[in-house]
Amino acid sequence: MRLALFQPDIPQNVGAAIRLTACLGVGLDIIEPCAFPLNDKSMKRAALDYGPLAHLTRHASWAEFLPSIQAARSRIILLTTQGETIFSDFPFRSEDTLLMGSESRGAPPEVHGAAAARLRIPIIRAARSLNVVTAATLALGEGLRQTGGFPSWNASE
Repeated sequence: MRLALFQPDIPQNVGAAIRLTACLGVGLDIIEPCAFPLNDKSMKRAALDYGPLAHLTRHASWAEFLPSIQAARSRIILLTTQGETIFSDFPFRSEDTLLMGSESRGAPPEVHGAAAARLRIPIIRAARSLNVVTAATLALGEGLRQTGGFPSWNASE
């Protein structure tokens, strides 16, 4: 399972996604352009000491990202406030890529069109949306639970 961020706007969210995926042993795809400089210095600052544990792949564009999904025989599972299916009702597969739209703009029509499924996380009506990495954590946790994909942990390691 992988997590992908589509044109992220907030560097702190990228840092949180790096930490999340590093801790869970999940790959992370960043689909550029980003709304901030995505250079080695900013990545080191955002990732803190989790960088060496991360499996990060940068893609210069949506068009560059798509062939990697096809090569991995992965499904794009888009998390969106416009999703038809509640995330916990969806049957995840271990090769799925969970895609999060841009924090300010969401995902454009071509991204929605490429998704095998569009999932939503139910929240109260008075709230607009969850933070993108908070939403990713919920969906990734459910996907890993369903597929037995959580890393094993041994206290002696």
